[in-house]
Amino acid sequence: MREIVVNTPNLWRLDTPGHGGWQHTARPGDRKKYFMVSADSHANEPANLWYERIDKKYRERLPRIIVDDQGVKWRVSEGYRPDRLREHELEGEDQVRSRVGRDPVERQRDNARDGIDAEVIFPNKGLAMWATPDPEFAMAQCRVWNDWAWEVFGDYNDTMSPVAAIATGDLDGCMAEITRVAKLGFRALTLPCKPIWGAHDVAHPNYNLPLFDPMWGLIQETGLPVTFHVSTGRDPRASRGNGGAVINYVSHSLSPTIEPVANLCASGVLERFPGIKFATIEAGIGWVPWLLDAMDEAYRKHHMWVRPTLQRLPSEYYRLHGFSSFQEDRAGLELAVTFGLVDNFMWANDYPHHEGTWPHSAEAIERTMGRLNDMQRAKILGLNAARLFGFAVPEPQRLQG
Repeated sequence: MREIVVNTPNLWRLDTPGHGGWQHTARPGDRKKYFMVSADSHANEPANLWYERIDKKYRERLPRIIVDDQGVKWRVSEGYRPDRLREHELEGEDQVRSRVGRDPVERQRDNARDGIDAEVIFPNKGLAMWATPDPEFAMAQCRVWNDWAWEVFGDYNDTMSPVAAIATGDLDGCMAEITRVAKLGFRALTLPCKPIWGAHDVAHPNYNLPLFDPMWGLIQETGLPVTFHVSTGRDPRASRGNGGAVINYVSHSLSPTIEPVANLCASGVLERFPGIKFATIEAGIGWVPWLLDAMDEAYRKHHMWVRPTLQRLPSEYYRLHGFSSFQEDRAGLELAVTFGLVDNFMWANDYPHHEGTWPHSAEAIERTMGRLNDMQRAKILGLNAARLFGFAVPEPQRLQG
């Protein structure tokens, strides 16, 4: 087991009111531990993965680091504004987080120390695969991730399941890749929040349009759930200067994840393809009750403009088909019971990212879930994700209420 030094800026992560009165706990090793699924974890791909494996015609277009004539290093990508690379040595557990996540055996140990029974693994460096206005280039990068992810984690798919990345702007390419990864045995797909990378353009196709019906039909046939991870539709680094790290995370990374939910719930897609299940990933849950009410209000009050007429309200399609993952979201958990969304929310430790809760997930869960009852916690901590992604739950942990 690797040593974790909790440095001063991370001491707050150890704060907990405890789990007094809980029938079960999130504590690793507890014989009454909940079945816990991290619905959002990340790999740690080799830095040269895409350069070594992608078609040679794309190599010079991959994200790269350049040094200007002043000796300043910049990260350059087709879809991001250039950003200055500030090199500094991390300390304590922040340093550990930046280095782990590639080796499956080490991941098993790290999961065990955090109480994780199963995890869904998303790209790390690969979240930039969609950051190009060229969807065929994006699809070529996604195929590289899919091959590598299955090579590394395929043998562990019962508890460590990588998602298959799909670039939907290349419709023909994405259809072929969905077919391929379904045959390999992937447990889920991850699509960008917008099919075409970049700012909004009415000329760009989006998921509400019948253009994508063949894709939805194929996905329904495979039975694979669809996920939309933050920061995959447009540049999340839109702000610079004072407060930029906070502004970018909240305004330009998290909030655009609303768009694919509205696209699916308001357009009739889920009427035509009732087998589709989808999830927003890492965007939190506090906004979901607001969105459901906002969609229904718009549908009712803008009825004279809304097409098509739906058999249900948009919010009902989310409740039947949608899920959302979070790490720590006190506001969202307060609303989960009030708005009847306990069956739609999924916890994640976001291993090994700094936004996540690893390796102190038990403390984070105790800080935020004390007002839920035992069955509500069990669903949010693992049973909902097991249902969506198809993980087997041991009989003693099913907690049928």
